[in-house]
Amino acid sequence: SAIDHDWTFLYSLANCKHLKRIIVSGNPLSGVLPTYIGNLSNSLRDFVASNCEIMGNIPTEIGNLSNMLRLELDYNKLSGFIPTSIRGLQKLQGLDLSSNKLEGPISESLCDLESLYKLFLGLNKLYGSIPSCLGNIYSLGYLYLNSNKLSSAIPSTLWNLKDILEIDLSSNHLHNSHAIDVGNLRSLGKLNLSRNLLMGDILSTFGSLQTLVTLDLSNNKLHGHIPESFGGLINLESLDLCKNNLSGVISKSLEKLLHLKYFNVSFNRLEGEIPTEGSFSNFSSTSFMKNYALCGPPRLLVPPCKNDIHENSEKIILHALRYGLPTIGVVVLLIVLTIMYRRCQRRSTTLPIKDDLLSLKTPRRISHAELSRATNGFEESNMLGSGSFGYVYKGRLSDGMEVAIKVFNLQTEGAFRSFDIECDAMSNIVHRNIVKVITCCSSVDFKALVLGYMSNGNLEKLLHSKNHFLDIIQRVDIMIDVASAIEHLHNGHPTPIIHCDLKPNNILLDEDMVAHVGDFGIAKLLGEGDLMKHTMTLATIGYMAPEFGSAGIVSVKCDVYSYGIVLIETFTKKKPTDNFFAEERTIRHWMESSLPKGAIEIADVDLLKREDEYFIVKANCISSIMELALNCSTELPEERKDMKDVVAELKKIKQRLFNAGTSLTHWS
Repeated sequence: SAIDHDWTFLYSLANCKHLKRIIVSGNPLSGVLPTYIGNLSNSLRDFVASNCEIMGNIPTEIGNLSNMLRLELDYNKLSGFIPTSIRGLQKLQGLDLSSNKLEGPISESLCDLESLYKLFLGLNKLYGSIPSCLGNIYSLGYLYLNSNKLSSAIPSTLWNLKDILEIDLSSNHLHNSHAIDVGNLRSLGKLNLSRNLLMGDILSTFGSLQTLVTLDLSNNKLHGHIPESFGGLINLESLDLCKNNLSGVISKSLEKLLHLKYFNVSFNRLEGEIPTEGSFSNFSSTSFMKNYALCGPPRLLVPPCKNDIHENSEKIILHALRYGLPTIGVVVLLIVLTIMYRRCQRRSTTLPIKDDLLSLKTPRRISHAELSRATNGFEESNMLGSGSFGYVYKGRLSDGMEVAIKVFNLQTEGAFRSFDIECDAMSNIVHRNIVKVITCCSSVDFKALVLGYMSNGNLEKLLHSKNHFLDIIQRVDIMIDVASAIEHLHNGHPTPIIHCDLKPNNILLDEDMVAHVGDFGIAKLLGEGDLMKHTMTLATIGYMAPEFGSAGIVSVKCDVYSYGIVLIETFTKKKPTDNFFAEERTIRHWMESSLPKGAIEIADVDLLKREDEYFIVKANCISSIMELALNCSTELPEERKDMKDVVAELKKIKQRLFNAGTSLTHWS
């Protein structure tokens, strides 16, 4: 018929016996899904038709595709019930029917899908109860039933899904027959129960959810106190409890939540002093408005606490009498001692002392002859590689120490400056994840740095060589090491250091597979108070931040951008310079458009396979890391993450793997 004319191509695909994927998202195919969709090959694994303007019912024949792993029909105009025949998709791992016009109750046939990992039914017109048997699908990682017309009690069986990562039941008419006990959800990262009819106390068991990042219980009828145990939500970034009937004080334990970025307890019946330490110094008056009797600093538009008023007025006079005179005496004494000390210092300062101080900062020098002996006359067989400013050789010093010797090609423009930068920058940096300068050799016609030898080469070689394979834990550990190094460069010195050329080739690995950042040849030092500077030096294409390449503007955010690109490359094995990517389609654009399709679409094929024993946990880990990579590599520098937050998030992702009870050694 005319209404399904655009789908006739499915009929011609029925003879494709080995067909595994049909992906037609974003095409205005309209019409209805034809019944002969059930005649497609049993080898079909993925059917993705998001945002295609599909109308009508989901055909019951879709249940014939018994080997389907992923079915996505979101953002369409589908109506009617979810067919019970869907139980025939016994191997289904992902089902997305969100943002349609589906009606009726949630079919219990979904409970037969024992391998289901993602269930998205939000933004429909579903009504009735949530089937309690959904709590028996122990493989569930994501459950989204938000923005429907569901009106039952939330089944307690849902709180037995120990490995679930995200639950969103918001914007329904759900209630609770007893207090919600989520203490068993050891891997939960997001819980949204807002805009429902929940009542009763918030149990202290919420405090055991150490992986929780987002908690939204707003717009309900909850009462009682905010539990003291909330101080145990060590990874929480967003907490919304507004528009309830909560009473009592805001617990001081919440000051321990160092990652908290959003906090809202407005429109409740809270009283007492608003905490001021930790993240609370960043919150505005809108977080606390319309409560019973909160008090605190004037900037929060609440009355001052009465105890503070009385105590301050009594203490002013006592402090003046008790500490005023002694303080003046101490200040005068310090001034006299300072004058005497400076006079003595001027008399005793001599040239030999200056030389001693200089020798403490400068690494001991080594001769060209000794380096020549260490490398057998800079023999080609000892060459480890070449870079933008020269060559790197493996050598053995007279004391037996194995080293890497970076020899600068002085004919190259900027080589002298590069040597000076590396010598100055690297010799003064001490960090576990930054290549150590052991010594240097400098004469009129020869300059070299002697560095710690990294026996496992660089990340570029390990990622793209057919003779090496890095498992997921090794990759996570390497990127934590790199993030820690860059964070130290940015924040560990009075003057921030910008690496400017972070890429896999400059990430070296020692015998224990610990990563070390090296090659500071074009590094920049920001002056005191500077947030950015201009430069004419260009970094490596593909890893270079847009503002660096187009305008020569350098800031710490340039390193964050490069780190994001390296993060993508590490887990996808795709280089930003591959022919697949052009100016209008960068590796970041590809990641941004591909990530919603799932980790299996973007991950290194050797790293993630559907048959993997730990597929679900690994896929979730990779998706989280790629979201972090996108947040590091945004177009605008001010929107990029700080490296301190990057380190914290990566460690949280790694911790989540452990909390999921996975035996990480099995991945090695």
